[in-house]
Amino acid sequence: MMETIRELPRLRTLIAGWRREELRVAFVPTMGNLHAGHFSLLRLAREHADRVVASVFVNPTQFGPGEDFERYPRTPEADAAGLEAAGCDALWLPSVDTMYPFGPQATVQVSVPGVTSVLEGAHRPGHFDGVATVVARLFNQVQPDIAVFGRKDYQQLAVIRYLVRDLAFPIQLLAGATLREADGLAMSSRNQYLSAAERPVAAEIHRVLLQMRQETLAGGGRDAVEQAARARLTAAGFAVDYAVLRRPDLSEPADAGPGPRVALVAARLGRTRLIDNLAFGKGPSASG
Repeated sequence: MMETIRELPRLRTLIAGWRREELRVAFVPTMGNLHAGHFSLLRLAREHADRVVASVFVNPTQFGPGEDFERYPRTPEADAAGLEAAGCDALWLPSVDTMYPFGPQATVQVSVPGVTSVLEGAHRPGHFDGVATVVARLFNQVQPDIAVFGRKDYQQLAVIRYLVRDLAFPIQLLAGATLREADGLAMSSRNQYLSAAERPVAAEIHRVLLQMRQETLAGGGRDAVEQAARARLTAAGFAVDYAVLRRPDLSEPADAGPGPRVALVAARLGRTRLIDNLAFGKGPSASG
């Protein structure tokens, strides 16, 4: 039976007991409102560890002014039931006071340079500082052997990889594949913001990513591929933040030549901001 934990001393006591038994611990951090994509990460964690901890914490420091912190969907009872069914051993439910003893505005911040300044970082200033800050705290609280994140948030995964390496966290990172609806829309808690009319339109993002891959592999120039993607999304009714081709490290390729690439899109449809990506080409970082 899964244990739900709200106090840090109990979490540390439980994990210390597992350590004495020489059990391998995996960790899946979430913001709740869980769906099949999250549960696939639980299954991946279970494949690589003896015990699995999941956290549910809607982190205020990664939301900017005017973003959806207050209306972000919170479904704690359904989350707990789903996690237990997926084989989670412990659910970590910290309060804001537990996570930020001096308050979110007076917290020690973790800032990752470079990779956080482009794309999402440029459109959501401070977002990745909040992500890095809360993930570093969660890693310190849980102290897992393995941590599992999804590939849908491609840039977030890159930020966390940098964080783990630079701060020497003794943690193995695993990346779970993006789960999609039947029409290709990447599963996301924010999809429920979409109206009935917007929902089928939202799948156009995945179709555009596939088109970007096809055109790039056929030898299309990067500028032309990106311009065509933005035009197609705009014609479908999106307000486009970016539709770009990057190398796996998110640097800009000089052209559409050989090597692995990632197509990334962020766009608003009505009140809902959606992100997605598609990695392709030959290379160790081009899967998923």
